[in-house]
Amino acid sequence: MLRFLKRYRLECICAPLFKMFEATLELLVPLVVASIIDEGIGAGASGPVWRGSGLLVLLGLLGLTAAITAQYFAARAATGFAADVRSALFARLTGLSFSDIDRLGTGAMITRMTSDVNQAQTGVNMVLRLMLRSPFVMFGAMVMAFTIDARVALIFVAVIAALMAVTYAILVVNIPMMRGVQQQLEKVLESTRENLAGARVIRAFRREDAEFQQFTARNRELTRRQLRAGRISALLNPLTYVIINLAVIALVRQGAVRVDAGLLTRGQVVALYNYMSQILVELIKFASLTITVNKGWASWKRVADVLAMEPAMEDRAAAAPAADAAAPAVTFEHVSLRYPGAGGDALTDIDFVAMPGQTIGIIGGTGAGKSSLAGLIPRFYDATAGCVRVNGADVREYPQAELRRRVGFVLQRSVLFQGTIRDNLRWGRPEADDAALEEAVRLAQASEVVAGKGGLDGRIEQGGANLSGGQRQRLAIARALVRRPEILILDDSASALDLVTDARLREAIAGLDYRPTMFIISQRTSSIQRADLILVLEDGRLAGKGTHAELLERCPVYREIYDSQYGGEEAQTA
Repeated sequence: MLRFLKRYRLECICAPLFKMFEATLELLVPLVVASIIDEGIGAGASGPVWRGSGLLVLLGLLGLTAAITAQYFAARAATGFAADVRSALFARLTGLSFSDIDRLGTGAMITRMTSDVNQAQTGVNMVLRLMLRSPFVMFGAMVMAFTIDARVALIFVAVIAALMAVTYAILVVNIPMMRGVQQQLEKVLESTRENLAGARVIRAFRREDAEFQQFTARNRELTRRQLRAGRISALLNPLTYVIINLAVIALVRQGAVRVDAGLLTRGQVVALYNYMSQILVELIKFASLTITVNKGWASWKRVADVLAMEPAMEDRAAAAPAADAAAPAVTFEHVSLRYPGAGGDALTDIDFVAMPGQTIGIIGGTGAGKSSLAGLIPRFYDATAGCVRVNGADVREYPQAELRRRVGFVLQRSVLFQGTIRDNLRWGRPEADDAALEEAVRLAQASEVVAGKGGLDGRIEQGGANLSGGQRQRLAIARALVRRPEILILDDSASALDLVTDARLREAIAGLDYRPTMFIISQRTSSIQRADLILVLEDGRLAGKGTHAELLERCPVYREIYDSQYGGEEAQTA
């Protein structure tokens, strides 16, 4: 936390100092009031009354100025702190590996970026304003009481000790509860996010009632935890009131006895009472501060846990290894992959070679490991065994940015971003001109999509909500082609296209003026049967590899897939 407050050293020093100055002025007020009572009202003289009243006004104006100045510095530090934390958190989240993101979850990341950072910001603001001021006033009131009468001041010592004990006990119990509240809040936000993202599916399957019940159950659990934590923190105010009121009774009784004995004046008793009232007021502030800081600290710990996360994949390479023109474009050397926390390998002993310019088809059943294999090439994940090589060098020897610059990747679930079509296409190559964009659009069979949206300046809604699935896929393919990558990976990216458009797309890509090494993941044998090499995956293992004709003869898994799509031998003969 101090790392993020370094830029605001001046604010972090000035805010408490001005608050301490205000507190010092406040501690002088009871003495001025005592002087007015003893020297003015008690003696029947108006001069001390007027002088004392003028001094009180001056102290009030100075205190107001100091309080406003302190608030200004505290707000600057707190808002700047929150902005820097959000930036660092966003940078950390975007730098995490896919495994880290899968483990954290989208809901948890959003909660940390929003609710947790806001709570931490409020905590910093309150600490800078009150963390020193309230204890200073409380202990200052006790010291001032000793300057008036040491025996009566012992009541202040006992009161402050009791109040500190109560506050500490409540904090110890309440902090874990507040952490649990934030964790449950994540679940509520996750339900909300899933329901908004999957609204069409929920309605199609008439799951509104079931999802509402699940959300209600999570929301009730959040409410239960909040109430439980709130009951504990709510004990602070009544307990402090009881302690203070008992102390006031003892103070008034002891003060009256000592006034009768001539050891105290009436003004001094009023001053002692005022000091006790100041302690009460500060304790109310401190109680509120304790609850706020408690929430802020619990939230900050959750943010700090993410900031302290080391990415599962290290990016230590300073420069790309020297290119080897004779090396294969991609090599898998007995590669295995196991996701964190998984009970088994997603890929086992995958071994093949893809030469530059070749087309590699990948096919297999659902969950066979096709996307996992493709994700190892741009190093979305690290292999747990074996080695993945690009142009003869281990992918771990490349800077991640350089490696991914060479790879064009079109995901099965195409993701577009809010903005113009031009903005989205230039993700592939920011400096690309309109001619390059239009050529990529033509190759991706997306010309009619762009024309229907009014050209390259046509708007795309968040997530491509104003496009169909096939339109999104074609624009995503165009975005990858703009980059002119050395390796092009199409991860079932034509699944929403009709057979005619799919065939035209493959024909257009095959006619490119350069030959990228292409990986086509598909459920359709028609999409990959002309590939130079076809990999057949089953349960994460290579069930076969070869050309279309070779696999039909000697790979039962591939033959079964082909027959299921084309009706067996009769369709093949026909």
